[in-house]
Amino acid sequence: MRELNRRAILGTALALPAMHARAQAFPWRPERPVTLVVPWAAGGSTDQMARIAAAELEDALGQRFVVVNQPGASGSIGTRNVLQAARDGYTWAAGAAVDVGCYKVLGLLDTQLSDWNLFFTVANVNTISANPRAGFADFGQLLNALQTRRDVAVGTAGQSSAGRNIMEAVKAAAPGVNYRHATYDGGNPAVLAAVAGEVPVVAQLLVEMAEMIRGRRLIPLAVQSEQPVTLQGFGTIPSIRQWLPNIPAPLNYFGLWFPKDVPEVVTQTATMVWQQKMASSARLREYADARAAVLSPIHSQEAFDRAWIMVRQTAWLYHDAGTARVSPDTVGIQRL
Repeated sequence: MRELNRRAILGTALALPAMHARAQAFPWRPERPVTLVVPWAAGGSTDQMARIAAAELEDALGQRFVVVNQPGASGSIGTRNVLQAARDGYTWAAGAAVDVGCYKVLGLLDTQLSDWNLFFTVANVNTISANPRAGFADFGQLLNALQTRRDVAVGTAGQSSAGRNIMEAVKAAAPGVNYRHATYDGGNPAVLAAVAGEVPVVAQLLVEMAEMIRGRRLIPLAVQSEQPVTLQGFGTIPSIRQWLPNIPAPLNYFGLWFPKDVPEVVTQTATMVWQQKMASSARLREYADARAAVLSPIHSQEAFDRAWIMVRQTAWLYHDAGTARVSPDTVGIQRL
C-alpha cells in the first residue's frame, strides 16, 4: 500500500510540471478560472459545443473554463453580460455567430460581429421535425398545412434562433405560409416540447434533435442544406430544397468569442490553441460526426468571412419579415 501511495504521489508530481510546461508554451496562462457564458439553456446546441470546447481549453491551458448558462432574450442577456465584464480575457461567450451579427438589427443588443474575436468549432444544420403523432410524414405535408391552416404551432428557441430563422426562410420562399410561433428558453426545451406533444413541430438544429430522431421520438422532415444529410444511427434526411429549390441554405457557425479589446496575449493564445489543438480535436470530431455537424475549427478573419454570409441573409430576412428594428444597411449589412 505504501508503495502504491508513493507511486501515486510521484505520478501527480510528474504530471503537474508537465501540465505547467504545456500551458507555459502559450503567451497567456490564466491564473484563475475563466468564465464561459452560454446565453442559452443547458442541453442545447450551444451548451453541448461549449462544454466540449471548454474541456479542450482546460487541457491546453491548465486552468478551468467554467460554463455558466445565462438564457433569455434570444441569447442577448448572456452576451450582454460578457460585454459588460472586465476586458481581461477571463469572460468568454459562446453561441451562433449569426445571433451576434443580427442583435443590432433586432434591437436586442448594441453589438455586431466585427466587435468580437471569433473562434468557431462546428457548423450546424437547421432542421424541422415533427412529433410522430402530428400527422406529418414529410415536409411537403407540413408545407401544405402551413399554407392552408393558421394553427400549426412550431417550437423554437426564440426570436433570433435557428428555428425562427428557418421558419422565416420558409415563409419567404413559399406563398401563403403562416405558423404559430411557440418560443422556449433554448433549443433543448423546444425539442422536448415537441417530443412531449406540447407543440406538433419543432424547428431548431439537428444536433439538438439527433438523439430524439434516432430514438424515433421525432420525425425529421427536412434540413436546410444544399444536399440531404446523413445522421448516424438513423439514415438520410432530405434537403428542404426538394420542396423549395430557392430557399437559402447557409452554414450556421457556432463557437466561442470575446471582445476585441481584451489583452493581445489572450487573442494570441486562443489562436494558438485553435491551430494546435482544436483543429485536430478528437472530441469535437466525434461530436460533429455523431450529430451530422460540420467540423469547422476556424478563427479570425476566415471565421468572420464565412459567418458574414449567413448574417447578411438573415438580417435581411428579418427586415423583409417586418421583425427588424432597424434597416440592416444602416448598420453596415448590405443585401446579398
